[in-house]
Amino acid sequence: MNDSANSNRQIAADVKLGADVEIFAFTNLYGCEIGDGSKIGTFVEIQKGAKIGKRCKISSHSFICEGVTIEDEVFVGHNVTFTNDLFPKATNEDGSAQTDDDWKVVETLVKKGASIGSGTTLLCGITVGEGSLIGAGSVVTKDVLPKSIVAGNPARELKRL
Repeated sequence: MNDSANSNRQIAADVKLGADVEIFAFTNLYGCEIGDGSKIGTFVEIQKGAKIGKRCKISSHSFICEGVTIEDEVFVGHNVTFTNDLFPKATNEDGSAQTDDDWKVVETLVKKGASIGSGTTLLCGITVGEGSLIGAGSVVTKDVLPKSIVAGNPARELKRL
């Protein structure tokens, strides 16, 4: 693990790190798994239950929430945001604050070798296909087919690789 700026990171004891993982300053990692040879950029948060594969690059300012699985050799650009709740709310109908018991994590899967452009938002419950490319600034609302290029808001297929 890269030891530079160690005091500027929040890495919980329950994080599972593979060999040769590089983690840069100002990160917040807890309850997640990160595979061998992956790089985690500055100002990245990875929540409990998230899984990052081997040889991935997670660029700065990205947010990977509970329920996200990223397979091997995936590129995640700067400021990419994943979601895990289709109907987010702060309170229940009676006005009480929601707890973990009041909602269900909706999972997202990013398959091997996919690339996600900077500034992309991915809604939960989708699969990003193997070897696909998502253009910068896209909003992904449905599955992305393997070896395809998608872009836009909402993201649409532009081409097959």
